[in-house]
Amino acid sequence: MGRYLPDEAATLAFGARFVDFALSSELVFLQGDLGVGKTTLVRGYLRALGHRGAVKSPTYTLLESYEIGSRKVYHFDFYRIVDPRELGYIGIDDLMGEQAVKLVEWPGNAGDRLPRADMEVRLGVEGLGRRIEIADFRQ
Repeated sequence: MGRYLPDEAATLAFGARFVDFALSSELVFLQGDLGVGKTTLVRGYLRALGHRGAVKSPTYTLLESYEIGSRKVYHFDFYRIVDPRELGYIGIDDLMGEQAVKLVEWPGNAGDRLPRADMEVRLGVEGLGRRIEIADFRQ
């Protein structure tokens, strides 16, 4: 599925549509260059679930976790990871095994430390907006 997102509001709205995908414990890879809107997409998803606080990029913390009702969401950002073994320090194997939606920015930097994604979201610049493509591997 591909779609043009003309602005930040459209990116937030598309993120909110992820609730319709009935994500419960999926691993979702978020692909795209710096500043393309990956965290904005996550913000839209979390707000649609009912989160009212700030949603910041976990670039420096590697992980931001959210509990919204009975749903747990982990937002990872591996941009700064140089050696995938570094992920052992945050307990990546245990975190991947938890019943939570796991949204991962820069998954390629994790090497072979991550299981296969259930979905992949690709964001890219197109004109003044963004192009989003989604691949669903859950079948």
